Amino acid sequence: MSDIRVTLPDGKQLKASVGSTVMDVVKQIGPGLARAALAAKIDGQQVDLAHSLDKDAALEVLTFNNPEGREVYWHSTTHLMAQAIKDLFPETQLTIGPPINEGFYYDFDKPDPFTAEDMERIEARMTELARADLPISRREIHREEARNLFTEVGEKYKVEMIDDLGPDETISIYEQGDFVDLCRGPHLPSTGKIKAFKLLNIAGAYWRGDEKNQMLQRIYGVSYPQKKEIEAFLERRAEAERRDHRKLGQQLGLFMFHPFAPASPFFFPKGARLYNTLIDYVRGLYKEYGYEEVITPLIYEAGLWKISGHYDHFWDEMFHIDADDREYAPKAMNCPSHCLMYAANHHSYRDLPVRYADFARLHRHERSGVTAGLTRVRSFSQDDAHIFCRPDQIQDEIQNFMKMLKDTYTMLGFDDIDILLSTRPDHRAGTDEIWDRAEETLTNVLHELEIEYTVVPGEGAFYGPKVDYIVNDALKRPWQLGTCQLDFNMPEQFKLEYITESGKPARPAMIHRAMLGSLERFLGVYIEHCAGAFPTWLAPVQVIVIGISEHQTDYVNQIAEQLSQAGYRVETDVRNEKVGYKIREAETMKIPFMAVVGAREMESGGVSVRRHGQGDLGSMTVNEFIQSIEADVKQGMSTN
Repeated sequence: MSDIRVTLPDGKQLKASVGSTVMDVVKQIGPGLARAALAAKIDGQQVDLAHSLDKDAALEVLTFNNPEGREVYWHSTTHLMAQAIKDLFPETQLTIGPPINEGFYYDFDKPDPFTAEDMERIEARMTELARADLPISRREIHREEARNLFTEVGEKYKVEMIDDLGPDETISIYEQGDFVDLCRGPHLPSTGKIKAFKLLNIAGAYWRGDEKNQMLQRIYGVSYPQKKEIEAFLERRAEAERRDHRKLGQQLGLFMFHPFAPASPFFFPKGARLYNTLIDYVRGLYKEYGYEEVITPLIYEAGLWKISGHYDHFWDEMFHIDADDREYAPKAMNCPSHCLMYAANHHSYRDLPVRYADFARLHRHERSGVTAGLTRVRSFSQDDAHIFCRPDQIQDEIQNFMKMLKDTYTMLGFDDIDILLSTRPDHRAGTDEIWDRAEETLTNVLHELEIEYTVVPGEGAFYGPKVDYIVNDALKRPWQLGTCQLDFNMPEQFKLEYITESGKPARPAMIHRAMLGSLERFLGVYIEHCAGAFPTWLAPVQVIVIGISEHQTDYVNQIAEQLSQAGYRVETDVRNEKVGYKIREAETMKIPFMAVVGAREMESGGVSVRRHGQGDLGSMTVNEFIQSIEADVKQGMSTN
């Protein structure tokens, strides 16, 4: 039997016999890695540890320390849960069960709702199946055999998925004990690898996310190799619930939702102050970086969306209006309207770059099953801008945007950022030549700027490659906020031109960019990041002046007026309540500063100052208090 060579990530090579499994090779590396191994990648493709090797290959072992390894672990736990449910509730129909950011879910079609008692029984059965250490094996079968197999056991959703697969796609099933599921894999070698798990909650979900389809029951869960990791996860989850922006939004009086406008937030006065303060901050940056703000219509005839490509690539995600026997849509993005504005004027090479910024309200037809508080809404505004520039200006424009973004994220306390470069998707506008040019240009810019990034194949916008900024919040959860997209397609579609130095027409490049992204989504993320305790510069109420008794009402109003004249957002509390109650309520509302005044403060002409989360700062004159607030605002807006 001839030998093959297996190359490890560090370049080291091992010999193995043809027909050896991946696990045989892993055991050569060491017993510790063999115990930790969950699956592997052979020449970049994920495989089971039982996968046979028949030629030279590059090997990467996946453990729980690796993101892809964790996905395999969580995906295998969905099969364990599905097996337990089929054992306990045989009438249940299986659909899909993917891993998610931290944990997993599986969607089930069961006649009756799962109860809390059912969840306990399912966990108990999962424990039994894990302890049984059932081998998990992969089998590839023909389409008809797969269809007959799942038809015989009454799994109609699996049959539907098989019918949707292409004729050349490999159909694989995974078996553990008497349980079988349709799955691409890979999976753990046995159920015994799953050591600790917890089922978390049940939610409704439509089959394939379409409200016209059957409503399913989605069970969420998480699993880890050690029980202490589950406990740590549950602590993080409890903290996330305390920070939930939907609860804090209600508690702080920021926003609400109503069934008459699904997934479209209403901002109360305090929320509007927060929203507009963010916009004012961005407008200040626009002045510094040379952007010009424009105002554009909300509704457009379908012809615009056909030119831009959105009709072919995005129409299903837009709302539609029929009027005057014509087809219209409220805009879901600003870029086509900015192209119309650019095209309305003649441009010389000296005029570029042209930077249009737009805070227009946008609307997208997000399905009801995926909307979530402020982080996934149907009505929103972006700190959106489009830059039309010469090819030789692209690097400087992207560099300036990245500086603006980095300074802002640093100020906001987002210091853990990942950068992704997303390349051409399968369904896209434009020629391969245009895409080659755009991807090469954007890649070269990132290299010139020495930006570290990860390539995400196939996730670009339909019109061009993009750089996405993933911020990790205070709980280390990743959120995509900012984006920078390089587009050579839309200028081509709209026939945009500028006159070069030699007097000939040329196409400008178009850069789509947003720093915060959707302001609604940003606020949802940021509320949870800072647990609703906004920095003083951003807080909707920066100071509350509290009177100890009604005798200080006039003095309270006098202090409030001085603070307001100094430019701060102020409230007063002169209710007939105990001062301790008022202070506790101000703490609950997370107001940065409290100025408490009683007879002594009236006599001295000062205030007793408290800072949210820090307590008593002592007595100050009003001018000293104003200087203290000013210093806090400056510190909060510092990017150092």
